Amino acid sequence: MKLWRHHSRQKPLHQRLHPTFKPVPKQIHTFSQLSQDPQITAILSLIDKGNFVPTSVSYSKLLSQCCTTKSLRPGLQIHAHITKSGLSEDPNIRNHLINLYSKCRSFRYARKLVDESSEPDLVSWSALISGYAQNGLGGGALMAFHGMHLLGLKCNEFTFSSVLKACSIVKDLRIGKQIHGVIVVSGFEGDVFVANTLVVMYAKCDEFLDSRRLFDEIPQRNVVSWNALFSCYVQGDFYEEAVDLFHEMVSNGIKPNEFSLSSMVNACTGLMDTSRGKLIHGCLIKLGYDWDPFSGNALVDMYAKVGDLADAISVFEKIKEADIVSWNAVIAGCVLHEYHEQALKLLGHMKRSGICPNIFTLSSALKACAALGLKELGRQLHCSLMKMDMESDSFVGVGIVDMYSKCGLLEDARMVFDLLPEKDLIAWNAIIYGYSQNGEDIEALTLFADMHKEGMQFNQTTLSTILKSTASLLILHVCRQVHALSVKSGFPSDIYVVNSLIDSYGKCSHVEDAERIFEECPIGDLVSFTSMITAYAQYGQGEEALKLYLEMQDMELKPDRFVCSSLLNACANLSAYEQGKQLHVHILKYGFVSDIFAGNSLVNMYAKCGSIDDAGHAFSELTERGIVSWSAMIGGLAQHGHGRQALQLFDQMLKEGVSPNHITLVSVLGACNHAGLVTEAKRYFESMEELFGFKPMQEHYACMIDLFGRAGNISEAVELVNKMPFDASAAVWGALLGAARIHKDVELGRRAAEKLFILEPDKSGTHVLLANIYASVSMWENVAEVRRLMRNGKVKKEPGMSWIEVKDKVYTFLVGDRSHYRSREVYAKLDELSDLMEKAGYVPMVEVNLHDVEQIEKEQLLYHHSEKLAVAFGLIATPPGAPIRVKKNLRVCIDCHTAFKFICKIASREIVLRDRNRFHHFKDGSCSCGDYW
Repeated sequence: MKLWRHHSRQKPLHQRLHPTFKPVPKQIHTFSQLSQDPQITAILSLIDKGNFVPTSVSYSKLLSQCCTTKSLRPGLQIHAHITKSGLSEDPNIRNHLINLYSKCRSFRYARKLVDESSEPDLVSWSALISGYAQNGLGGGALMAFHGMHLLGLKCNEFTFSSVLKACSIVKDLRIGKQIHGVIVVSGFEGDVFVANTLVVMYAKCDEFLDSRRLFDEIPQRNVVSWNALFSCYVQGDFYEEAVDLFHEMVSNGIKPNEFSLSSMVNACTGLMDTSRGKLIHGCLIKLGYDWDPFSGNALVDMYAKVGDLADAISVFEKIKEADIVSWNAVIAGCVLHEYHEQALKLLGHMKRSGICPNIFTLSSALKACAALGLKELGRQLHCSLMKMDMESDSFVGVGIVDMYSKCGLLEDARMVFDLLPEKDLIAWNAIIYGYSQNGEDIEALTLFADMHKEGMQFNQTTLSTILKSTASLLILHVCRQVHALSVKSGFPSDIYVVNSLIDSYGKCSHVEDAERIFEECPIGDLVSFTSMITAYAQYGQGEEALKLYLEMQDMELKPDRFVCSSLLNACANLSAYEQGKQLHVHILKYGFVSDIFAGNSLVNMYAKCGSIDDAGHAFSELTERGIVSWSAMIGGLAQHGHGRQALQLFDQMLKEGVSPNHITLVSVLGACNHAGLVTEAKRYFESMEELFGFKPMQEHYACMIDLFGRAGNISEAVELVNKMPFDASAAVWGALLGAARIHKDVELGRRAAEKLFILEPDKSGTHVLLANIYASVSMWENVAEVRRLMRNGKVKKEPGMSWIEVKDKVYTFLVGDRSHYRSREVYAKLDELSDLMEKAGYVPMVEVNLHDVEQIEKEQLLYHHSEKLAVAFGLIATPPGAPIRVKKNLRVCIDCHTAFKFICKIASREIVLRDRNRFHHFKDGSCSCGDYW
């Protein structure tokens, strides 16, 4: 039989006396070199002093003891004494020496002794082959077997078992089958020891059917036979099959031993089945195997992986001599379930106990450092790995890259990545993810391009990370390219990629593309619904967001805090107070009441829906208040005209040690603006950099200019524009145009409008405000000129729209709208209110109407403004006494503002109106703004 055809080009045996093997990692050498038996050391001392002259039998016993404890250094000393005493040719001693060197991985010495033997010896060759196999060097074992085969030596059951184990290690089924043939010819197939190894070999080579067939053919199956098969099933991730096999073994009357039960614990770990795992744990205790270190380690691993760390530590503490496997299991379990501080404490205990960490321990520790942002400890671990000569290992290298990335040390992460000898997909994903997570999105995209150029394949993790970066950069064309690449590469239906595409298109303002991908997705999960709802909420399609939430509920998908936060933002944008309250109930129901994201969104929602009291209550219930929480409440108070309260809250925030950001300071200046607090605003604005470390930005200048304009300080407003350290933005010129409208300053209005025509040529608001200024001083020709400019420039005036929520539904009204199913009742109500208001002294402010028509027609047009239609509908559609909450997309006009002061008193209703700038609370004939708006 031609067993070794694939070795035909190898050198002759005499030229291969001492084959070269890859260097063994330092930490592996250390164990065998330093392990010493005190008894052997004492005997060697007696031999050196001449007080004891050992015989051949004595030397054999000493070498057997060295082999058992893997004591290489004493073994070398004994070998020297043997050579001096002339016993080196003794076959029995030589075999013991070969066995010792093989077990201690000193194969050069072992092979030299085998090759120098005057006669081929089966025991010597078997010891060498066994040493290779036991140390995981399958290739070396097969080479040695080939040499033995060339010498014509016949194998015994021990040799066959070692060679089959070597085939299992290298997963070489072809050679394994050839060895199987030799076994059959040699008559060892019926030997239970060989048969068990054959079962393992076929299973390790993924031939489970052949493995089971051979197992079934074993005439006298013992517990070792059963253990061999179901341990292979466990290693092959066939956990249920392994458990079934275990039950079959027990039903056949075979009593399990500690190895059987350890394998079953591992199967329960794979199944994440704690119940069955605890039953096996009970069996271990009952049968007296709980002392067994393998079983103990398996139990620690199981409890740690399922998240039962208390039981994991309890079992761990009962292990008499915890080894590196025990420590690694409990530390890895802590890291897996995000008990990172506990993991690092255990690492410290492990070092103090005298156990040196290996690469698996340090890899777990790196993950803990990454999660906790412990830069210095992470560097120390990196140094330890360098000393172990392990930093170039791909698995370890990725862990180091990940640690540095998550600690924000991108230069270090990149250096480690660049030094990796072989960069696999996991390494590329780690560095790209690191740049993306740290906001270096351009670099993330550049690395992806480099990876693609090098022909490296990518996976869904790569695409999801890149899409996150495109979403952050708002680069639509790159999003489309990545989308095309995902389709081409076979990932169009992958749920991770689909969710990332929805998120990326949504953030790039292409809601239609996001919607199309969402609808095409065969299985929508919570993340895809969250991304789509967020996209709708962010881009003014709140009604669609709420509809999608109803669909999500129909699918019995439980919302998370992010869904709730996005839905609350949708309600805030719609001023959908009632639906916002229902979502508040859902937040309480699902246990998100203490979540800061949901809490902040609640404060924002209630404030924007006109209920500043509810917003204050939600704010007071926050268990943790970040800068977003404070900014939301301060901004809410500012928009509702409670300027003094907003400033008091800001002072409280500073006392509690929370530093403001630029958004908070915009809210503070806005509070001063809405309340006319000029002095306070100037103090905050002028000391902004000194007190808070922020230079005023465009938004802050715009607030101050608007404030000066409303207060009548036009000259200060203009002076501030001229002093700005950068070119004024559209917001700044818009504030100046607004001031010109209030004070009917034609020249200033014209100047501001000219700038805005350049900055925002398509925005109709500039034309409307300029026309208002001209109309306020009866410059009708100029009004006509502005309209002509709009027509020629194809600028469409943004139509006035108002929304009102009634019985969980949001209704929309346009100026002069008659599409509503109750429009007849709405206009009848307006006529009724018109008569009552006239009796109460209301006079329509026709001068705000820009149309050059008769007064009676102007009055009619004023009555049909969208906010008046919404209020009239609220009066007929809501219970008496209930507040009416209306939102308008534009600034409320003076006439509507005046009319609502009359209506709220006539109807005995509170009217809460949210326009583009602020809230107006109309009650008992007055407005909360004090007519300062």
